[in-house]
Amino acid sequence: MSRQIKIFDTTLRDGEQAPGCSMNLQDKLEVAESLALLGVDIIEAGFAIASPGDFQSVQAIARTIKGVSVASLCRALEKDIDAAWDAIRDAEAPRIHTFLATSPLHMEYKLKKTPDQVYEQAVKMVRYARNLCGDVEFSLEDASRSEPEFMYKVIEGVINAGASTVNIPDTVGYAVPEEFAALIKGIRNNVPNIDKAVIAVHCHNDLGLAVANSLAAARAGADQIECTVNGLGERAGNAALEEIVMNLYTRGDYYGMSTRIDTTQIWQASKKVSKATGVRSQPNKAIVGENAFAHESGIHQHGVLANRATYEIMTPESIGLPHNKMVLGKHSGRHAFEERLVYLGYRVDEDRLNVLFEEFKALADKKKTVSDRDIDAMVSGSTARTRESIRLDRFVVNSGSSITATSVVRLILKDGTKVEKVAIGDGPVDASLNAVDKIIGGSEIRLEDFSLQIVDATDTGADAQGESHVRITRDGRSWNGSGVSTDIVESVIKAYLGAINAMNFELEQEKNRSV
Repeated sequence: MSRQIKIFDTTLRDGEQAPGCSMNLQDKLEVAESLALLGVDIIEAGFAIASPGDFQSVQAIARTIKGVSVASLCRALEKDIDAAWDAIRDAEAPRIHTFLATSPLHMEYKLKKTPDQVYEQAVKMVRYARNLCGDVEFSLEDASRSEPEFMYKVIEGVINAGASTVNIPDTVGYAVPEEFAALIKGIRNNVPNIDKAVIAVHCHNDLGLAVANSLAAARAGADQIECTVNGLGERAGNAALEEIVMNLYTRGDYYGMSTRIDTTQIWQASKKVSKATGVRSQPNKAIVGENAFAHESGIHQHGVLANRATYEIMTPESIGLPHNKMVLGKHSGRHAFEERLVYLGYRVDEDRLNVLFEEFKALADKKKTVSDRDIDAMVSGSTARTRESIRLDRFVVNSGSSITATSVVRLILKDGTKVEKVAIGDGPVDASLNAVDKIIGGSEIRLEDFSLQIVDATDTGADAQGESHVRITRDGRSWNGSGVSTDIVESVIKAYLGAINAMNFELEQEKNRSV
């Protein structure tokens, strides 16, 4: 029987710390739901004391998401621990995750504490947390650059104080697999009470070894791996959840380990995180990249057609990516559409199904066929519209190489009022966004980032859908939006409005909390 490895997902905490990857409350709730459906064991919902917004999101996830432990990170300080507990106390299975650095470098220059002082603080704060919560995890920050003997002492002390999980982070991605495995073995062999706690690892990807280090640690005796969807995280990122899981799944013969992850939900989780953060995985990304199951070479194509195992060590179906695409078009009925939604992993109520089917029929009138990727984009867009305060009614663009681009845009505001403005710009997109700014008074909004890609890379027709992603900033804060349409300009307008609606939603929530 294989040994089960716990998957601790920190996409909503460490993943969000990646530059440009901030998520609003609704985004975080949707990602958390996806993680629960995926089957992770622990969701690290955030850093509760970091900001009022972080506290609210951790609390909302703790109160909403079922069937999974919910953790909040906190420094080894009473005020941090109190905030973490207040945020997660309503969870089905709350976990306080507290940390303190143990490397000579961090102790001297960051903490300005002696090893004895660090030891005393770690033990004291774990004991304090344990009096509040029955599940406490302690992390030895920068463990891979810490002195082993001191680590053993700290680990023994915090376990005696009540820590049920001890985390050994490779905080700056310094370790190599053989070295990191030896570190875990050393803990196993030199900490007398280690049998009373789970050993966890948390690896960063600065040298491109986060996944390799995590797997080496698991083979050496670690029972919990901390990771993020798509490998998001500080600097070069964290160990990628999908790579960890599929390594154990595909090479079970070698590792002899398993997880409780439903691998068929990996693709959807990856896309959900990409949508929420506005950050797409590179095409050659293992497991979830657009090219992960693509075969260009004629030799490879011939081999796959003869026997998929010739060049595929795992199937697209195993991660929830349909291999054979059912063709849907304008003649397809509601039943076929609903079955396709279920096949793609979506569970929607009757009201939302009605809305989605109307959107599907409208899209089918514009396209010859509607692909699975089109449906993914449609559902994601529909989710975003649940918090719409402003939406596009219509637009008209006049542009060319010898004339100034002009756009007339009409929006429907929250109260149902229709407002129309005209603007000029450097091309049709710029003109259209300028018209939107005129309507909403968006002088303080700055377009920080913009990208456009085809929804379905295999769709090369003139009717292919374009998917736009934008990031806007105001007063030093940022919000993401996405939009899909067979018309490029329309997709950008929708993405821009999506970001504005996300901004309005979050600011309104904050205003309501302050009243």
